[in-house]
Amino acid sequence: MWITDRRVVCGLSLLACLLWGSAYPAIKTGYVLFAIGPDDTAGKFLFAGYRFFAAGLILIGFCAATGRRAKVFRLSAGLFGRLAVLGLGMTTLQYVFFYIGLSHTSGVKGAIMNGTTTFFSVLAAHFVFKAERLTRRVVAGCVIGFLGVIFVNFRGDLLDLHFTLTGEGFLVIAAAVLAVSGVYGKVISQGMDSVVMTAWQLGIGGAILIVTGYVMGGSLTGFAPGSTALLVYMALLSSASFAIMATLLKYNPVSLFSIFQFTVPIFGTALSALFLGETLLEWKNLVALVCVCIGIFLVTYVNANVNVNVSVSGNGNVSGSGNGTAKAR
Repeated sequence: MWITDRRVVCGLSLLACLLWGSAYPAIKTGYVLFAIGPDDTAGKFLFAGYRFFAAGLILIGFCAATGRRAKVFRLSAGLFGRLAVLGLGMTTLQYVFFYIGLSHTSGVKGAIMNGTTTFFSVLAAHFVFKAERLTRRVVAGCVIGFLGVIFVNFRGDLLDLHFTLTGEGFLVIAAAVLAVSGVYGKVISQGMDSVVMTAWQLGIGGAILIVTGYVMGGSLTGFAPGSTALLVYMALLSSASFAIMATLLKYNPVSLFSIFQFTVPIFGTALSALFLGETLLEWKNLVALVCVCIGIFLVTYVNANVNVNVSVSGNGNVSGSGNGTAKAR
């Protein structure tokens, strides 16, 4: 199957991470264009909510236009409930914990803590999918890739070990929520179209963020051609990147996609330098790039004879055969 070809997986994974990396300068620019202050938590929730809700609508429209109208609108109550849980975790809770945590710690620690998503993803997959056991090579790849995240974010306050629940603790929780939600999404996607699943989880998660923002007394002003175009771009990058992630996770091991998440801060750094004028040409970025590339190689290198075959039983359990098969515990 073409979606399990390692070259396709690498290309699409890097594309998704590039899109996520572009969100860093886009969000900073959006805060300025929409006049969202540093302490305006409700405004940030609304900004994120509009972005993700629009992303969900874009994907719903795409699915309907490509002959998947029945898959989009004919959902059982049970399936819709599972999608609501996924949206609450992957979109709503992850963003809430991430923003609150980031507001109580430095950006350096924020980026490093967010990099723990890969570890949580690999660990969660180890306990859910029988074929995705931890190996020395996968662990080594994750550790080396994480070292790359540390290097690219190295600052003097890296040695500050001060830890708070609402700061660094919430960032770790956000990483864990995103990782577990990704594994949960992989299980759900085995029984439905992965793009349809992504559309609903983004739409539901975004809607909850919008309601939360308004309940907190927030408002979103400053709509103009430039700010609206930016919001549309952010919705498009969210719909595309999450759809790519869901599709790759459906047919590939979680660890295979997760290792590429280490490239997000590198893309974010490069694009921030390009669009925001931040410093890029430093030795730490080169060291980080080398670490990430080595980590990607260790995790993605497999024997040419490995096959991945996934099947789903009527009750939604994931099973399969072969050396690379995902099988639910």
